[in-house]
Amino acid sequence: MNDLDALLALLTAEGRALLDEVRETDPARELAVATRLRRTHPAELVSAALGQARLRQRAAVKFGARDAGRMFFTPNGVEQSTRASVAAYRAERLTALGVTSVADLCCGIGGDAIALARAGIRVLAVDRDPATAAAARANADALGLGELIEVREADVTEVDTGGYDAVFVDPARRGGRGRIFDPEAYSPPLSWAVEAARTAPRAAALKVAPGIPHEAVPDDAEAEWISDGGDVKEAVLWFGTAPGAVRATLLPGPRTLLGTGLPDPEVRTPGRYLYEPDGAVIRAHLVAEVAEQVGGGLLDATIAYVTADELLPTPYATAYEITDRMPFNVKRLKALLRERGVGTLTVKKRGSAVEPEELRRKVKPQGPNAATVFLTRVAGAPTMLIGHPAR
Repeated sequence: MNDLDALLALLTAEGRALLDEVRETDPARELAVATRLRRTHPAELVSAALGQARLRQRAAVKFGARDAGRMFFTPNGVEQSTRASVAAYRAERLTALGVTSVADLCCGIGGDAIALARAGIRVLAVDRDPATAAAARANADALGLGELIEVREADVTEVDTGGYDAVFVDPARRGGRGRIFDPEAYSPPLSWAVEAARTAPRAAALKVAPGIPHEAVPDDAEAEWISDGGDVKEAVLWFGTAPGAVRATLLPGPRTLLGTGLPDPEVRTPGRYLYEPDGAVIRAHLVAEVAEQVGGGLLDATIAYVTADELLPTPYATAYEITDRMPFNVKRLKALLRERGVGTLTVKKRGSAVEPEELRRKVKPQGPNAATVFLTRVAGAPTMLIGHPAR
């Protein structure tokens, strides 16, 4: 049974009843549950229901248990869908721009369409994959948003978006061999998405990989990198907002740091505090803005760690108080940790080839205390900085 047939079977009365029955199935009991249910239901339907239950459990991280428990997913749909908090933030930005209708191209299973509709925006959701489009339609209905979301199975390059205020494009960035890093190898290519965005009457947003080269950002676009809970989730190219602007947005919040065109910070000797910028700040090349906020400089010209003498809290970086500095030496680190009674060791690295787990195995931390060690470079030299989160 292919993805589309499995989804259509689950949308029947028997399929929905079976989904309710297997909702809380423990993976360890899955075989026993499947054996029992196959006595009264078709084997393929039982497999489809159990598979969907697993997908819903995985999707709860992105959509929350309540929504995920009512939605329908494909395996690729769970992996590639936008986290609900990020989609809601984007919908809020579009609403603030006066957008009332959006053509959501490459809509996937409908994560962004759902957020847009919940913001009161009318949505045309388009995807060329039959199973994916069917899942998006089922999700709009399951969440009571069918009146605001029209789902169309079509090639996005052939869809007329003229009747919509804005365009949102989320090109496929995975192929048969995994992630695609060349924006022109996206499906559809970034160049096509940019041209589609430029035709939107009011605004447009293009979701791209966080690792997109800055030189690939069009001059007439605003570039925004978004993290959620400290994890970088995506980059977005905005049209109709602030051409040339660069920003890092941290969720929850949101908190947004705008680029001001500062030059790279100077390299200086390590101070009492080390600041680890949020990943979105680093991806947006806004470490200089953080350094200015805290009155600091860089430990090394090629490393995104900021050092300063004072503790000046900023939402855009995590501060650590540094108690010890030494050249990279496992034996010396082991002795220091034993002396301090450190049993809980957090290892962070930037500019070091040493793997954190490998270091932990070698130093064998034991004791009631905790510490953080940074494996990095200071003015080009491999260095260990030991400390703890600043209070």
